[in-house]
Amino acid sequence: MPAVPPASSILASLGQATFAWDLASDAIVWSDNVSVVFPGIPLEQISSGAELARLIEPPRAVRTDVLAQPAAGSGEAVPYRIEYGVRAMMSAPVIWIEETGCRFAGPDGKPARVQGIVRVNNERHARDEQLLKLSQRDPLTNELNRTHLIASLAETIEECARFRSSCAFMLIGIDHLARINDAFGFDVADAVIAEIAKRIRARLRSGDVLGRFSGNKFGLILRNCTVDDTNSAAERFLAAVRDDVVPTKSGPVSVTASIGAVTIPRHARSAEEAVNRAQETLDAAKSRRAGSFALWKPNVERDAQRRVNIRVTDEIVTALNERRIVVGFEPVVDARSRQPAFYECLVRMEQDDGQALLAPDIVPVAERLGLIRLVDHRVLELAVAELAAAPGVQLSLNISPDTTMDPDWWTTIEALMHAHPGVGERLIVEITETVAIQDIDDIRGFITRLKSFGSRIAIDDFGAGYTSFRNLRKLGVDIVKIDGAFVQNIARSSDDRAFVQTLIDLARRLQIKTVAEWVQDEEAAAMLREWGCDFIQGRLIGLASPERPWSADAEKALPAAG
Repeated sequence: MPAVPPASSILASLGQATFAWDLASDAIVWSDNVSVVFPGIPLEQISSGAELARLIEPPRAVRTDVLAQPAAGSGEAVPYRIEYGVRAMMSAPVIWIEETGCRFAGPDGKPARVQGIVRVNNERHARDEQLLKLSQRDPLTNELNRTHLIASLAETIEECARFRSSCAFMLIGIDHLARINDAFGFDVADAVIAEIAKRIRARLRSGDVLGRFSGNKFGLILRNCTVDDTNSAAERFLAAVRDDVVPTKSGPVSVTASIGAVTIPRHARSAEEAVNRAQETLDAAKSRRAGSFALWKPNVERDAQRRVNIRVTDEIVTALNERRIVVGFEPVVDARSRQPAFYECLVRMEQDDGQALLAPDIVPVAERLGLIRLVDHRVLELAVAELAAAPGVQLSLNISPDTTMDPDWWTTIEALMHAHPGVGERLIVEITETVAIQDIDDIRGFITRLKSFGSRIAIDDFGAGYTSFRNLRKLGVDIVKIDGAFVQNIARSSDDRAFVQTLIDLARRLQIKTVAEWVQDEEAAAMLREWGCDFIQGRLIGLASPERPWSADAEKALPAAG
């Protein structure tokens, strides 16, 4: 039977050593193989707790932490485990040590001696460091990720306040990155992002901080930076991106970037405020011209408009909750007989003083503030309720571009159509022309589903956008409403007359009914009738009113609109 090797040999093969530390004398006695754990370190430098503490890197009393544990009875062992780094000299690498042991109390219950095992743990520490790095860094560019960039920004703002210094925060956005994705693929776009990060990094000063803010945006913290320094730095970064093409595996790619920046603490006193204002100025720079720079400045009109937006948002939401969103009914009549064909439902918002805000006051604001979907839901409910209550009435309602793609709106209309059979056949849904051209395939599906309930489709403001007559046929549109901007001056403008007459003629050839909006006088109405326009609408006929003109004779059916 082979002999069992001594314990020290086994420990040495495992890269471990044992020790006993007498706290009264501070002396540490090591096993003979201690050199495998502390290579190149003389024994006298680790022969006491005080001597060993001098080697710990960074300097801290980590080993004495084991003495701060709860008291124990005499001779009772209390286990512990700690990690620390040891460096023999400044030029030497740090050796990471894992120490596991027990401390023993004396008769007074205080720690009297410690004994345990130490081993080199460089690999585990390296893994921990790598995991820490991955948690802090963007894997593509190796720059700070958004979380740590914002944390660094918050620290910098605190330093600026403490030392009364100034800095700047920039957002650099790569222009039209989506086009690169579409043209070459995401891998090429990633190569562009990584290259732009390198170019920005190469032009930073010592102490500046770079991080990846989002997919196509980088955030920069420029310390000790004046307004003039910020302007100069922005041009430096723009030129770095713009002046040389980016080589990729798919060939060279030309790229520009836009920059938005804010000075700190003059115009931003928190990380959140700095980010918001840098985002705002970046958007402004991009909308003005790709590849440009904007520095945030106070704007009285913008701030006033935001206060108005907040107030109006609250008013619209409150009006919806209090059922003060109502509709007015504007007649659309047959161009020849002047008999009502249908009524357009136009949104109104009743106010506390009895006055009502009209659609032009509500719809643009609601669209801008993201509330139009809620408004459109309410108008749909009101229109269907009117149709259900008055079987002879035909109504139209205009829906916002966003609503055409809203699955909740479609769920609502399906539920209402099933709850009120036959109502869909007397409903006309008006879609603005710009939506139809931008999302032709989606709109076609939307229209097909609406027509399954018998509803008709109108294209509103036709002529203001770019919908072709071929698209009208593809969409299966029933009615074209000619934009009133062309109709209101046909008695005085030969250009408008030619345009409107051509639209009417082409629509008639496609068997699409036409409505002329904003008809102001009898002269215009006579022209439209002569050209073959089917229906007219506007001041001459009567503007929208909350009154229900059909209520006096509800059983009388209106002439069909299609």
